[in-house]
Amino acid sequence: MRLISNSFKNGELIPGEFAFCIPNDRGHVCLGSNRNPHLVWDDVPAGTQSFAIICHDPDVPSKPDDVNQEGKTVPASLPRIDFFHWVLVDIPKDVREIPAGKLSSEVSPKGKPGPDTPIGGAHGINDYTVWFSGDAEMKGNYFGYDGPCPPWNDSIWHHYIFTIYALDTPSLALGGIFDGKTALAALQRHILGNAQIMGRYTLNPELG
Repeated sequence: MRLISNSFKNGELIPGEFAFCIPNDRGHVCLGSNRNPHLVWDDVPAGTQSFAIICHDPDVPSKPDDVNQEGKTVPASLPRIDFFHWVLVDIPKDVREIPAGKLSSEVSPKGKPGPDTPIGGAHGINDYTVWFSGDAEMKGNYFGYDGPCPPWNDSIWHHYIFTIYALDTPSLALGGIFDGKTALAALQRHILGNAQIMGRYTLNPELG
């Protein structure tokens, strides 16, 4: 399989229009356009019955102690964990492309509705659901795509890995509310092929 984006090239910077947060001189950051990037895929394996898209950041700090704290830096030596930014399953087998901004075009406090999507399939919740769980103004179920917003004081670049999976079943039958880990576990035994594209992003002006 092959996965391509007109929004950014593999290994290069993700433009701010596809980010949850962008740099700002006042308060370090502000909300971005949060558009989903363009994706198109081909060389699909025979027998494919549906697709799934997972986007995750493997560079998220495992401890929040120093995150976005004035006078502190998140050290590169800190162990990192996965943060899921997009979980989309049961994409119909005849879909081969998702236009930029089709499934996300702004930041939605308390999250976008789901799981239904305009292209078919079902959105899972991303990890902003957990991140904002203690914030009265922002907490909710964050379905679909929400883009990069790494700590503005992180000492490393963050990498955003978009993976398309071709599956041998038309539906994973997850139902209800599910997250990235649940989706990944369910699709493992159905994979016929996959492809990835990776983009980089930072809010730390010392890295940019």
